Amino acid sequence: MTDVLPQDWLATVEALRADGFDYFDWLGCVDEIGRRDCFRIVLVVRDLEQGAEPRMLSCSLPRDDPRIETVSGVFAGAGWHEREVAELFGVEFVGGERRRLLLNPGFEGTPLRKDDVLAARTAMNWPGAKEPGEADFSASRRRMVPPGVPEPVVWGDRDPSQPPADPAEIAESAVAGRVRRRRT
Repeated sequence: MTDVLPQDWLATVEALRADGFDYFDWLGCVDEIGRRDCFRIVLVVRDLEQGAEPRMLSCSLPRDDPRIETVSGVFAGAGWHEREVAELFGVEFVGGERRRLLLNPGFEGTPLRKDDVLAARTAMNWPGAKEPGEADFSASRRRMVPPGVPEPVVWGDRDPSQPPADPAEIAESAVAGRVRRRRT
């Protein structure tokens, strides 16, 4: 994998295409919260004629302003992938298509960002019943918190007069395997 600076992203993709890597395979995003304070954009292109190993590019973008140039002018198929990443992670592809692709127009949020806690994850029993329809847990079985659900004081039961939690606080709190505290 080749790491590329955001300002060199488009030029690097154009150079790969000129070198014969003219088949766009995939573009995606990884939220690296908890390890680094960034998003990683990953692109895979192939040279089908020469049968060369695929080339992977990656680019780190800051969480507070994730912006990068679109490569949809180089590979038209990248437009769909960029729209998906923009919608689900909040990354802006400068010069790219901005219309919604997957989510309802009224949906607010970025559901694949790890600092965007989904309410459904906190509402479900975890680790779940042993059999379908079984909702009762034995007294000896501890209820564990699913991965990605922060402590209630960080997210769910936070005092509205307090500022929102920062990504570092959420990442530190969202560790799986904690015992879920019962509400009294």
